[in-house]
Amino acid sequence: MSQENGRVAARSEMRWNGWGDPAKADDLPRAVRALLPLLLGRIRKPATPVELGDVLLAASALTPDDIVAFTVVVGKDRVDVSDEARIRHAGGRSTPDLLRRRLVRQVTPDAIVLPADHDEVAAVLSVAADRGVAVIPFGGGTSVVGALDPQRGRHHAVISLDLRRLTGLLRLDDVSGEAVLAAGTTGPDAEALLSAHGFELGHYPQSFRYATIGGFAAARSSGQNSAGHGRFDTMVTGIRVATPTGDIDLGRSPGSAAGPDLVRVFLGSEGIFGVITEVRVRIHPIPRERVLESWTFPDFASAADALRAVAQHGGGPTVIRLSDEAETAVSLAQVGRIGKALSKGAAVVTVYEGGGIVERRARASALLAAAGGVSSGEGAAEDWLDGRFDGPYLRDALLDAGVFCETLETATTWANIPTLKAAVTTALRDGLSDSGAKPYVMCHVSHIYPTGASLYFTVLASIRSDPMEVWAQVKARVNDAIIANGGTISHHHAVGRDHAPWLEQEIGETGVRILAAIKRELDPTGILNPGAVISADRTR
Repeated sequence: MSQENGRVAARSEMRWNGWGDPAKADDLPRAVRALLPLLLGRIRKPATPVELGDVLLAASALTPDDIVAFTVVVGKDRVDVSDEARIRHAGGRSTPDLLRRRLVRQVTPDAIVLPADHDEVAAVLSVAADRGVAVIPFGGGTSVVGALDPQRGRHHAVISLDLRRLTGLLRLDDVSGEAVLAAGTTGPDAEALLSAHGFELGHYPQSFRYATIGGFAAARSSGQNSAGHGRFDTMVTGIRVATPTGDIDLGRSPGSAAGPDLVRVFLGSEGIFGVITEVRVRIHPIPRERVLESWTFPDFASAADALRAVAQHGGGPTVIRLSDEAETAVSLAQVGRIGKALSKGAAVVTVYEGGGIVERRARASALLAAAGGVSSGEGAAEDWLDGRFDGPYLRDALLDAGVFCETLETATTWANIPTLKAAVTTALRDGLSDSGAKPYVMCHVSHIYPTGASLYFTVLASIRSDPMEVWAQVKARVNDAIIANGGTISHHHAVGRDHAPWLEQEIGETGVRILAAIKRELDPTGILNPGAVISADRTR
């Protein structure tokens, strides 16, 4: 039976110069603060962050006629040129983004435009194309790859197209197990709407509390339950998109040979081809049972072998996550186990949900034990589950304490995991050491496949010079190492502007020409997210 539901309540604002709920911003745990000098040496005292009211920004470049034209589409109160709104939409939530938010002078969009539905999105794009205004689609504001940078390209102004009003469960087919969600619906709101009908989407990236359904699709997100439910792109069965040259509504059946799959063209497109307004997704009944188990291994290599065995046998945990020796130490320190934090060893967390848990757990446990793992009960898994969305708060606290903290990720085949992990670790350590910093590099595996896995790195450093300048050089060095050693430039953070210069080395010159041709056809004036994914000069 097909059902419909209403929209959700207005969302709360994130901290303007940090992550998440301002009330949850906190100082570093005492154990972590004690561990940092041992890992990083002397830590530089940070500069005092600027207050919101002291930020300086240029006047909006929109003309009065531009503002009137957008107002005709969305209404008077839905075109916001206030300083605060523009600052809050000045980028995403990477560490460089947040370091820029600590500066007095900031670059921002010229206005925030808030459409209510698909038709208003299409009309806004038409106005923008006619008037030469760039458009940056904005969901939850959680991008960490520069996809939300307010770049005008060759246009005279740039707006942030905030999709927060496009919310709700639009249709539910409980027989087929599908739901249509508006693109601006956040992860928690989507789960709340579906749970009222006994269903779950089950997509839980670390950005879950603030990221949106449209953002998951636009970035080809991967959630923590991917071992059980797959990446977000595997959940998508249909999509609706507004483009400057027309509307697209795709995915009429669960399988088709009607030409290339155009749904996949828009998954991972990051707003350069059009604005995703609705997403149809595969859903499943809410799991009735959850079982947690933690494992310890002598080292990362033996644990990786164990995860490979689990992935290749199939039917394993819903969540399986491996922290290397360095990340395991910091994780233990966070919960006050400072003595164990200084010991060696890697840790694996498993979570089982849904049916057949007894059989799945027995099969996976046998494989983990055969590779050298020892069950350590539920404790570490419970700690991870309780804090799995809170990592960015720790990042903010580290920045406040003068410690640079940033993450990056890639993926490769099982055979190449040791080589790629070593190459990225070396690039991070050598790059930061060359700047005079003493780095601490951690890595975890949180997404596994029969043929390979992701590698997610976190780096801490006490940088004594300009951290943004240092990190730009280090990140370029790391990206070069990833490409040279067989990794993907991004497994789930996407391309944005940060990774765009390396995309051609991954997909080839012909691949870039294909993307550029699609963009020219759908966005002939180049208003959509200039410079993201592919450089603007390739699309003219």
